[in-house]
Order: sequence, then C-alpha cells, then structure tokens
Amino acid sequence: MSRDAGGSNGSSGALGAVGAVRGTGRLAVLLVAVVGTAADLAAKAVSEARLPGTSVDLGLLQLQLAYNSGVAFSLGNRLPVGVIVTITLVIALILTAYAWHQAPRAGWVERVAAGAVIGGAVANVVDRARDGVVTDYLHTGWWPTFNLADTFLVTGFLVLALAHTRTDRTADTSRTL
Repeated sequence: MSRDAGGSNGSSGALGAVGAVRGTGRLAVLLVAVVGTAADLAAKAVSEARLPGTSVDLGLLQLQLAYNSGVAFSLGNRLPVGVIVTITLVIALILTAYAWHQAPRAGWVERVAAGAVIGGAVANVVDRARDGVVTDYLHTGWWPTFNLADTFLVTGFLVLALAHTRTDRTADTSRTL
C-alpha cells in the first residue's frame, strides 16, 4: 500500500495529520524549554565570569551576582542539597509529563508558557546540581535577587493560570447558552 500525504497507510490522511499536530505541539514545548534552559545557563555563566564583586546599574534593575542555597526566596536553605535537587527534579519531571500530555490540545500560548516553566525549572536544577546553589544575577533592591529561569517559571505559571481561567470561563459560558 502506498502512503498518502497524511502519513497513514492509505486509509485516512486525518489520522496522520493528528499525529503530526501532536508531535508539533510537543516539539514546540521542548524547543522553548531547551532554548530557555540554554539562555539561563549562558546568562549564569556570563554573570559568574563578569559580575563578582561588582554591580551594573541598568535603572530599575541591577546586575549583581548572588547565590541562593534555598528554593524560592531562600526558603529551605537548611535542607541538604540532595533533597532540594531531588524535590525540584521531581517537580520538573511532573511538569514535563503534564505538558507532554496537554501539548497536543493546547494553544500556542500555553505551549510556550509550559516550555518556559520547564526550561526555568531544568535550568535551576542543573545549576544547583553543580555546586548546591542557584546563581542569581537580577537585582531590584526591593525584591530578592533572581535569575532568568525564575522569570521563565513565574511568567509561564501566570500565563498558564490566566489561560486556564480564560478556558474555564469560555467553557462555562458555552454550557449555559
């Protein structure tokens, strides 16, 4: 049997197209996660090479090197490194599995947001696994020092929450009509 453009065995191009959409959605999440991870790890390497003992004033934001032995806002900084790495790795794996499952049905905004969350989580896990601390370099003076991975995590979670809320409202509206 010949294969049609949809990639099936000749019976229906629709099934092949569904598989292609699933793969594309998952690939988008993976691509955003990999780019986010690489961008943060590169920024951390540059910060460690160029920022020790100095601060660069950018107006509302300063570049200033700091190390976080805890999790968010230094919470858990007395826990053993292995415990923190294990917990954050498990969370990253759960998020990845969830995104993998949801990606075929998600819109592009949700895919990018999920990839950002995964990329931020993986970048911080990789950074912490190296030496037990996370490298931070973005400083405001009124908020704890943070990094690009933290920005990806927070922004991604906010976008996913807003998208979920919007989806729920749309679904509720359509049910009541």
